[in-house]
Amino acid sequence: MRRSSPTLSLLINFLLGASWAFALLGAFALFFIFLSVGIVYALLSSLLGSLPGLFFVLLIEYFLMREEKLHELKKQTKLLEELVANSKL
Repeated sequence: MRRSSPTLSLLINFLLGASWAFALLGAFALFFIFLSVGIVYALLSSLLGSLPGLFFVLLIEYFLMREEKLHELKKQTKLLEELVANSKL
């Protein structure tokens, strides 16, 4: 969905990309740190390392979904108001 402001769209896309990079960087860093301990510990630590970045991805996606829902509700309200106005005539 296109945003009303190109600056807002650029900022949201940048933050979403940075969150994915943060998740991948955390996963790779902890995987290679704990690889000497064992593969199971490395996999579990990479999962834990990616959680903060994935949390931010989910948070940004949630706010985008709420913004789209608000936009759709505004369109529906406008259409319903037009229908009510036309039915009174």
